[in-house]
Amino acid sequence: MSDPLKVIIACGGTGGHLFPGIAVAQELKSRGHEVLLLISEKKVDAQASKKYSKLRFETVNAIAKPPTFSLKMISFLWRLRKTIKLCGQIIDREKADVVLGMGGFTSFPPVFAGSKKGLRTYVHDSNAIPGRSNRMTAKRATAVLVGLEEAAEFLPDSTVIQTGTPVRDELENLPTREEACKAFGLDPAKKTLLVMGGSQGAQHLNEVVAKGSEGTSWQVLHLAGQADFDRLEKQVGKREGYKVLAFCDQMGAAYAAADFCVARSGASSLTELSHVGLPALLVPFPYAADDHQTANAAVYEKANAAVLMQQSAIDADTIQEMLRDLDDEIIEKMSYAMKSLSEPQAAAHIATVIEG
Repeated sequence: MSDPLKVIIACGGTGGHLFPGIAVAQELKSRGHEVLLLISEKKVDAQASKKYSKLRFETVNAIAKPPTFSLKMISFLWRLRKTIKLCGQIIDREKADVVLGMGGFTSFPPVFAGSKKGLRTYVHDSNAIPGRSNRMTAKRATAVLVGLEEAAEFLPDSTVIQTGTPVRDELENLPTREEACKAFGLDPAKKTLLVMGGSQGAQHLNEVVAKGSEGTSWQVLHLAGQADFDRLEKQVGKREGYKVLAFCDQMGAAYAAADFCVARSGASSLTELSHVGLPALLVPFPYAADDHQTANAAVYEKANAAVLMQQSAIDADTIQEMLRDLDDEIIEKMSYAMKSLSEPQAAAHIATVIEG
């Protein structure tokens, strides 16, 4: 084991950055290192981090970069400078040895500040096509850690290490199917469809799944996102075997209850699906930067672990036909393929890189 390190992990903004960052923090703590997680002021960060009372969190005022020629660039650059200065002060206060950014707009300020102070710095990217923010951050990083090997070609000037994307430790020991279904008021004897539409523009997807699953033998656990929860709950009404949630803080149980999933193809969701071996219909968020969710989904479709369909091609009939055709043999084969894409040692690999 290496000497104890003081590590800062910037991982806020979305669950896709936060939860992998938490997984790395848990691994580092288990090795005797000190960790501080920097998160954004967004509600999703505050809500999700409440469960992890044994970890230290601190918020920083980080904002996404507007278009280069936007008038908003002036205020963005002013706020960015302030955030970089604040991150430098946090690094000094913590006497940090290493800074790790888990991607997105919260990563650049602390990695930049750490780099200026001569620390080892890293940025992690989960997607097949690295985000623009990460490509900018990569220029200040000692190395870039990637979840998928397809990302390396977009980072020709960086040292790239494929580590996989970590999953939080609560997914290591899932409850039984019976326990999981009971937690959501579902029947363990029926096939369960898990729907993860997310909060970004998921109304159409939520709507067609709710309509298409009606009258089938499947029950549904639908994570609608806060933005569409009220509308979807009204659409579903009191339909038996259809559970709608705005937010789920029992994802281990949600995965354990499910036989199949309909989801966006953000990298963190795909990592968790592969970890638990849950096959899926993947519907990329159509407005994702560089269409990176389609690139992510294509990796999983190529492995026969998932089906990729664009949102514009999906209607209620599509969902109904899919649920009718999914039998145990198809689900088992896809589940096996999905599980084969898992990298269960990702957090450990990242921790080892950080230890130098």
